[in-house]
Amino acid sequence: MDYNKTKKPELLVPASSLEVLRTAVIFGADAVYIGGEAFGLRAKAKNFSRKEMEEGIAFAHAHDVKVYVTANILAHNDDLEGAKSYFAELREMKPDALIISDPGMFLIAKEVCPEIEIHISTQANNTNYMTYQFWWQQGARRVVSARELSLAEIRQIRDKIPEEMEIESFIHGAMCISYSGRCLLSNYFTGRDANQGACTHPCRWKYAVVEETRPNEYFPVYENERGTYIFNSKDLCMIEYIPEIVGAGIDSLKIEGRMKTALYVACVARTYRKAIDDFFVSEEIYRKNMEWYKTEIAKCTYRQFTTGFYFGKPDENTQIYDSNTYVNEYVYLGIVESVDARGCAKFEQKNKFCVGDTIELMKPDGRNIRTTVLAMYNEEGESVESCPHSRQILYAALSDKPEPYDLMRVENARNAGK
Repeated sequence: MDYNKTKKPELLVPASSLEVLRTAVIFGADAVYIGGEAFGLRAKAKNFSRKEMEEGIAFAHAHDVKVYVTANILAHNDDLEGAKSYFAELREMKPDALIISDPGMFLIAKEVCPEIEIHISTQANNTNYMTYQFWWQQGARRVVSARELSLAEIRQIRDKIPEEMEIESFIHGAMCISYSGRCLLSNYFTGRDANQGACTHPCRWKYAVVEETRPNEYFPVYENERGTYIFNSKDLCMIEYIPEIVGAGIDSLKIEGRMKTALYVACVARTYRKAIDDFFVSEEIYRKNMEWYKTEIAKCTYRQFTTGFYFGKPDENTQIYDSNTYVNEYVYLGIVESVDARGCAKFEQKNKFCVGDTIELMKPDGRNIRTTVLAMYNEEGESVESCPHSRQILYAALSDKPEPYDLMRVENARNAGK
């Protein structure tokens, strides 16, 4: 296979908040993509205020990590004046690129902040090399491939576009049932437009059929007698195919999940970071460590895995018919912000745990350290037996020495002992 091992691809990781951005940076991202409070396609995500965006860009740049800002809505007339003001603010903050899908937004960005790179979102339906050539001629540096492309098609695109033009492709995360995310279901059912950043994910819902003359009689929709979640796709996972991805000439490997937790981002970033680095040392090392990658990637929340369109069109095996719930093997407890003079880990609590519990310290270098909670203290220095209040600042004495940015997690009780 034609592997291009002269250029290591970028690992591009999502961030829903400043905390998650820092996690992505520390756990191995080469670049992160974030959304501001407007003009992105994740209206339900926390998103970044201007102050948080400035802090995040500064933190990432201090660690030699790039920041891309999404502004990928399909704009209406009323959006355009606001976009001009927004891009003017971004020009001052100096992100490394803007991710845009709408040609009108593209023109505004070129006019207002010409010094910032523009990347074309997957939302623009980039399915052929002529589309890539078009955007290159307009001044775009990078195009995100449509998720409906195979690796063979991406290889063809690579061969027919300028060498310095970049291809970005999703390699992990949720799949959308509609062509590169262009979906009207949410707007039709709830009035919330997926193309304006407000998708309610009706493709994950359970469906039944109603006959017109019998409006109150619901008939289940069966597929192979397994259930009725007829649009519910498995999640994309390409951890076993890094050589094929590199061989296709993809420059940036993108993780989906701008609404995910720090635990998800840390798991995915750390695992793909090691897989990419191992492969660029030797394919033998990459193959040898495959079980570790697969074990670690399964510690994220996920819906079972598929390779999407990369090796041909998906069939019925890429859908989940009996449930729309995630597999959730670990619970996120918090991130070590600092270690005080007592050796206690300062953290903001995300889920409850107690003194005496055995938890795990997930370290950026790949180690997972099982440790016992010896004691906990609140901000007043008072001893507490547990942390029942979300977002409470606490200090934990552990049987193993914690370090800043260690992520604390515990195996989900439903999975323990399996």
